[in-house]
Amino acid sequence: MNDLADRARRLRSLPPSCGPVRLIAVDGHAGSGKSTFANRLAASLGGAPVLHLDDVASHEELFAWTDRLRDQVLGPLSRGEPALYAPYDWAARRFGPPRVLGPAPVMLIEGVGAGRTAVRPFLAALLWIDGDSEASWERGRHRDGPGLSEFWDGWTAAEQRHFADDPSYPFADVVIRRMPTGYMWLEGCHPTAVASRILTDSEA
Repeated sequence: MNDLADRARRLRSLPPSCGPVRLIAVDGHAGSGKSTFANRLAASLGGAPVLHLDDVASHEELFAWTDRLRDQVLGPLSRGEPALYAPYDWAARRFGPPRVLGPAPVMLIEGVGAGRTAVRPFLAALLWIDGDSEASWERGRHRDGPGLSEFWDGWTAAEQRHFADDPSYPFADVVIRRMPTGYMWLEGCHPTAVASRILTDSEA
């Protein structure tokens, strides 16, 4: 098992991948614990910005948000400019006022599909949260309550289609496994990646 502070130090040592930013993706099934892990890792990084893909997706575009992410976030950051994106309000079913996301040495992008094909060229590392899809979805349903059961029915079908067409797991540098206390970092399915060797090497 590895300490998040040590992992954070190693993330900072990776080469910039999106302009001056080391962009780290946290992907995995809905309900697998991505947001909790990303927030804890961000804290270990001294308050690194976290872009939640829930802010980029919408009811009508659960996974068809690639162009919006590229135009509003990835493009500007890759040029060393602040990103300006309008987060989606899932209750009001509309996009809200724009938010500024300035370039930072390390930034996290968290959500289902964060490691998709269109995003990977901008990533310094792709982290996959380990977890069975059915068990993860059940945790998500329990978390959100029966009022969102219909939404979850549509979501799980859409997620299955997404990962069938554009899987992230085979390209993961690191697989993150939740433990009773902390997390275990395991070499992912993309062993040729430099990030994989840096982040899972047992030597400091």
